[in-house]
Amino acid sequence: MRLHRLSITAFGPFGATQEVDFDALSSAGLFLLHGPTGAGKTSVLDAVCFALYGAVPGARQSPGASLRSDHAPVDLPTEVQLELTVGGRRLEVTRSPAQPRPKKRGDGFTMEKAQSRLRGYDPERGWHALSKSHQEIGEELTQLIGMSRDQFCQVVLLPQGDFARFLRSDAEARGKLLGRLFDTRRFAAVEERLAELRRGAEARVTAADERILALAQRIAQAAGPAGAEATPVAARPGEPGLAEAVLEWAAIARSTARERLDIAHRVVAWAEDRQREARHALDAVRELARLQQRYEETRLRSAALEERRPEHDRCQEELERARKADRVAPALELREEAERAYRAASDGLGRARALLSPELRDVGADRLAELERKFQQELYALDAAREAEVRSARIEGERVRLNREAQADDELIREADAWLADWDTTRAALKGRIDASQEAATHAEQLAGLLAPARRRLDAAGRRDALATDVQQAEERLTGAREQELDARKSWLDLRERRLRGIAAELAAGLVAGEPCTVCGSADHPVPASPGDGHVDRATEERALAAQQSAEEARARAEQQLGLVRERHAAAETEARGDDASASSTVAELGELVDRLTGEHAEAHRLAAATNPAREALTAAEREHTERLEQRQQAHGRMSARTAAREALDGEQARLEEQIAAARGESPSVAAHAERLTRRVARLADAAEAVRTEQDAAQRRKEADDRLSDAAFRAGFDTPEAAAATLLDAAAQRDLQHRIDTWQAEAAAVADRRAERDAREAAEQPAAQPSAAQGEFETADWLLREASSALAAADERCGELTRLSRQAADEVRRLGPVRQEYERIARLAGLAAGTSADNERKMRLEAYVLAARLEQVAAAATARLQRMSSGRYTLVHSDARTGGRRAGLGLHVVDAWTGSERDTATLSGGETFFASLALALGLADVVTEEAGGVRLDTLFIDEGFGSLDDQTLDEVLDVLDSLRERDRSVGIVSHVADLRRRIPVRLEVVKERQGSSVRHRLA
Repeated sequence: MRLHRLSITAFGPFGATQEVDFDALSSAGLFLLHGPTGAGKTSVLDAVCFALYGAVPGARQSPGASLRSDHAPVDLPTEVQLELTVGGRRLEVTRSPAQPRPKKRGDGFTMEKAQSRLRGYDPERGWHALSKSHQEIGEELTQLIGMSRDQFCQVVLLPQGDFARFLRSDAEARGKLLGRLFDTRRFAAVEERLAELRRGAEARVTAADERILALAQRIAQAAGPAGAEATPVAARPGEPGLAEAVLEWAAIARSTARERLDIAHRVVAWAEDRQREARHALDAVRELARLQQRYEETRLRSAALEERRPEHDRCQEELERARKADRVAPALELREEAERAYRAASDGLGRARALLSPELRDVGADRLAELERKFQQELYALDAAREAEVRSARIEGERVRLNREAQADDELIREADAWLADWDTTRAALKGRIDASQEAATHAEQLAGLLAPARRRLDAAGRRDALATDVQQAEERLTGAREQELDARKSWLDLRERRLRGIAAELAAGLVAGEPCTVCGSADHPVPASPGDGHVDRATEERALAAQQSAEEARARAEQQLGLVRERHAAAETEARGDDASASSTVAELGELVDRLTGEHAEAHRLAAATNPAREALTAAEREHTERLEQRQQAHGRMSARTAAREALDGEQARLEEQIAAARGESPSVAAHAERLTRRVARLADAAEAVRTEQDAAQRRKEADDRLSDAAFRAGFDTPEAAAATLLDAAAQRDLQHRIDTWQAEAAAVADRRAERDAREAAEQPAAQPSAAQGEFETADWLLREASSALAAADERCGELTRLSRQAADEVRRLGPVRQEYERIARLAGLAAGTSADNERKMRLEAYVLAARLEQVAAAATARLQRMSSGRYTLVHSDARTGGRRAGLGLHVVDAWTGSERDTATLSGGETFFASLALALGLADVVTEEAGGVRLDTLFIDEGFGSLDDQTLDEVLDVLDSLRERDRSVGIVSHVADLRRRIPVRLEVVKERQGSSVRHRLA
């Protein structure tokens, strides 16, 4: 990788754009980057790192720090552009950090996002864009360079202070630095992964042991008293031998449970025999008691049966008489039915005769029928007269309708004549309204064209007067801001001059005995400077600078606000003048003009709004005029037609009245006369029918009496009344038969039971005692239930123990591979972590890899250290353990003059510098090879040369100058004055009030 050109704008201490030509500086192979303290030498290297990786080296990338220069103008954006060749490609990368910029509209600032651009160079196409994505550019450059940012800062930007601390630090600190450079995180990840696998395997083993212990607890619960005879398991989860102890304890519990099961079987057999004997004895006693009770019940039933015999004989006799009376029952029912029919017919005849006239109440049925036929014929003759009467009523209704229509037409003709008389006047008035509305609409349009400009001028005049006050206030604020800025700048410059005069004392305050000076690199500080009277520290200067910057920003905001207010005032003044540019009207004058135009426009708009209603009214009036003419003509036609219709109805009415008068007789109407005849015919018909019905019922009653007398005689009764008294209904007969049947059934049952021999024999024996036999049986049955329960519990306990033991054996079999895997992973994890007995040096895996890298670095550094020390010193790697710590990352120096090997922390300040320089160069070579052999054509070495004497400095410069043999260019960052004489090609960083600048010094 070779750097060609670097452009820095508003970055760090550089307030303007600065160009660095690395091609010109690299022509001599070795160049010096120098300048006073705080000028920005390291900022040049920060800009290179920022261009490549989008961030400065980690030590200077503090949280909240800004890369933007405080000296830069607000409108100059921060930007770094680097042109380089890497991987055979010519590239140009441009980056801008996130930074504030002035708002395009309004006051204040807005935060602009970070930006990145990458371009490539092609001899045929020239420069062409490649990407604008932060992620794509970062991945592309990292892949081409082959190093991370930390590796690049250690390899290309060699920080001597870091390597001096590396030489003096312990193994843990060296491991952290080497781990970042060689990226051994994968080996640490392997250690962590093995530890994680060990924890996982251990958890699985513990979980399996816990499951086995849970099964053991369940076995103990299932075993009950049988488990108490075995020794409980004392092992804990994860301990060896737990599974075997659980299996052994489970086998003992199963054996004890089987012995208890055999005992329970024998107890149940004995209890069953005893219960069987007690059952037989109880059954025999119960049978004897039953027979004795049966015999006693038979004796009692026989006595009760003899007591009910007279009742049985009475029921049997009463039932025989009722069955004889049943043969007379049909005749009785027929006689009763005939009697009811005769009484109903007599009642109907009485009601029918009561409706007749007195002279007709005693006549016969034939006379009543004859009168009915006579009146029916008269009723038929009235049909034509009824129709004539209905037609006469309709004619009267039609005459009323004609009179009503005639009155309506007369009213319509009068209204039409009155309206048509005023038609000419109405039409002229409506046309006048339309003409006036059209003229008002034209005038309203003219006023609207004048009103809108007048309103805009009035609003502009109001803004103009308000902005005049704002302009005056803004001018006063700007004057005050300028005075405050001048005072703050003067105060800051005075404090800065006073601080620069006492800067040596400030640097001396940070010196530590034995530590190299950050300016000269020497570890000896014989006479450090002390602060004088009125010394200004850095915090005071920074507060003054912050106050000056705040005042400058306030002055810029005041200027911007004044410009905006003046622009608004001028625009409002121009708009208020309108077309008349010669005079400026006041707000009151413009208000009066707007009010007058508004009133005139409202009045004209009101008049113009009546145009459409006037036109609609004229159209409606013309339509009504036509309709009224037509209605008047139609009314005259209807009047002529009604006169002819009225004359025809009068003639028809006269003819119908003559026919109705002849037909109605003395009745008020034909309908009334017909209704009277209809009622008379109905009464005569009902009376004739009632006479005939009464005569038929009397005949049927006489016949029923004859049949009833004959039936009673044949059944053996003296009179029909005697038969009716003996008659019983079906329910009473069934009740008598049931009582007879019950007595006979009971008599048969008693006879059967008195014939039983075993009951007679049992009655001759002593009385049975079933309660004693029942008590003996219940005792035997309880003993059997208890024995059966004990047997079931023992059998269930054996089955449960067998099942749980099988589960425990299965868990033990599954645990075998898990425990083997855990032991294998635990050995590997202990070996990688350095805690295993097999790891003799107690080295972690990552430390072992870093130790191999450290051996390579020490070998590469020794080649240059021997030249710098005239063959005296050699760096070697040591894996010996010190102070009880783990071994692996020790670094010693071998002194050829004494032949002794000692720790690198014992080197002097100068020796530490060239040893750390050799270590840095060797590390750069090893990291370069680790990154894939990327060629590094440009290197930078930062500080530390002030601690060397002249001879050692020459030897170191010879070593650095030898790097040019590989076509490399080396830049030394230092402010040591002697290096300016020895290195003719220089890049000087000059510190100024307006910001630092760079100057090229070429040979």
